[in-house]
Amino acid sequence: MLTATRPQTPPTPSQGTAGVGAPILRVGAWRGERPKPRTRTAPRVVAAVVALLAAVGVWLVWRFFVGTAAGQRVDELAFFGATHGQGRLWQVAEPVLDVVSVAFVVAGVGVAVLVAVLRKRWVLALQVVVLVAGANITTQVLKHGILGRPELLDGWTGPNTLPSGHTTVAASVSVALLLVTPRAWRAVVALLGAAYTGATGVSTLVGQWHRPSDVVAAVLVVLAWGALVCALTPASSTDELRRRGESYSAPGSYVVAGLLLLGSLAGALISGATLVGLVRSGDPVPLSPDLTAYAAGALGALAVTAAAFAALLLLRQLTAQPRRTSR
Repeated sequence: MLTATRPQTPPTPSQGTAGVGAPILRVGAWRGERPKPRTRTAPRVVAAVVALLAAVGVWLVWRFFVGTAAGQRVDELAFFGATHGQGRLWQVAEPVLDVVSVAFVVAGVGVAVLVAVLRKRWVLALQVVVLVAGANITTQVLKHGILGRPELLDGWTGPNTLPSGHTTVAASVSVALLLVTPRAWRAVVALLGAAYTGATGVSTLVGQWHRPSDVVAAVLVVLAWGALVCALTPASSTDELRRRGESYSAPGSYVVAGLLLLGSLAGALISGATLVGLVRSGDPVPLSPDLTAYAAGALGALAVTAAAFAALLLLRQLTAQPRRTSR
């Protein structure tokens, strides 16, 4: 006797190759494709807030140190305090300042763009160009077109010099390199960038090219632009895990950022306490007022630089980490 057999239904692509009853997989997973990365909202919002606070900080620095007699007096004390030991210090400071040039900017931006292109971060390559150009144009427009320097002290103190152009160049190129660097190396680049920017800023004080407030304002200008780039991080600029077992955790970056913040806090407390003493009494002992203001100003500039690079390191790590997606 013949018996009827039930025809077999060929498996469909969504069922895989196991036949009827096999678990249904997403088309992208069946093809072996990786889910497209998506950015996280919270870190981008934080970055936008940091950019806004940095911009406000530039105005506050100008408002006190340039727009008030007490601020101008402290800044001028620091300016004249640079004559102490200037001969020996200038031998170190001059080569640092000589690095800053058009060729340096072109080379630095070129390296940053090349790294971004090699990592296939096309939008990021454009963003770092805008970052460097925007920060340096902002500094020049603020210094020569928007911010003035009222004559609040006896004697002429010169035109407005806030923010510092040399410091802006050093900081913007350093931040551009930080933003395009792969995740594992960002802590090292942040440290080197902070050290180079700090050295450039202090060197402008040694040469009496700028006052401490000029350096602080320049760092804040770059912080605003760098944080803005982080806030606008597209999905194509996020990090990618290439090996099995690799994770987005970056403990080294958090350690470095923590150390930079601790150093910044210590420097800010010392510099701030000295500033208050200068404003109130005008004669902090045992050092002379000008030497005290000079040392406190340099320390304050270094503190702000360390804090800015710590913030940008953390913002870049957080905004570059894509949102978790399920396969």
